[in-house]
Amino acid sequence: MPAYYSQPAAANYSSPPPHAQKQRGYRICDQCGQVEAPAARFRLCGGCMVTQYCSQECQKVHWPHHKAICQHTTSQIASIKQHAASGYTNDENIAKNLRKFCSAHTSLLCWVGFQALQLKRVPSNIRQHALIIDLAPHSHPEGHRRFSVVSARIVKRNYIGDALVLADIQRRDDRCRQNGGIGALVVLVQCAGISQVMPIEVDPPSKISWDTREDWASVLHHFVESGRTDFQPISTTPRGIYYG
Repeated sequence: MPAYYSQPAAANYSSPPPHAQKQRGYRICDQCGQVEAPAARFRLCGGCMVTQYCSQECQKVHWPHHKAICQHTTSQIASIKQHAASGYTNDENIAKNLRKFCSAHTSLLCWVGFQALQLKRVPSNIRQHALIIDLAPHSHPEGHRRFSVVSARIVKRNYIGDALVLADIQRRDDRCRQNGGIGALVVLVQCAGISQVMPIEVDPPSKISWDTREDWASVLHHFVESGRTDFQPISTTPRGIYYG
């Protein structure tokens, strides 16, 4: 059951995490759309280490659709590793830690993108714009905490020039709309010239109870800088205000 609160806020900003256990982000099987549960952890594609599946069967069924973008991503990872072998080890570490960062903060990044593009008020923005989050690296024992937020800005969607990445986004766009959604929200997380693209399939605003918030940038900074991965957005419903 969701926890109810009497006073509205952007998110569970002031409340500490309920326990010390590490939490994973909100993941959806790229084949069947099933949502990840704590008792049934999803598996990542062994090639690109980005796309996730609820089972080996779903991964096999989805392979013909995923093959091109997977091989493209794998070749980029190999290029970074080759660059690292030449003495530039930082590039490989940044790429690996960016994946950890996006995985740990999936729920936060989904909410931030939704708010930044004002999709509650203007759903059509999802087709025209994308959100870029610029990070700076720093030292920390945990991979997902090795970044600080430098800036977040909205750009035209054609900022992404990679044809295969665009084709994968379009595939998700089409699938989402066929299922009644408004399309794929694009969040691009980048650091030191290395990028992680997050296409997030979004339900119609009528099905999303999240409040419209203008303080999304400060919420993003707070959760990233504190290393918290327990983000829960606020929703106002006829039953009251709750987080989750």
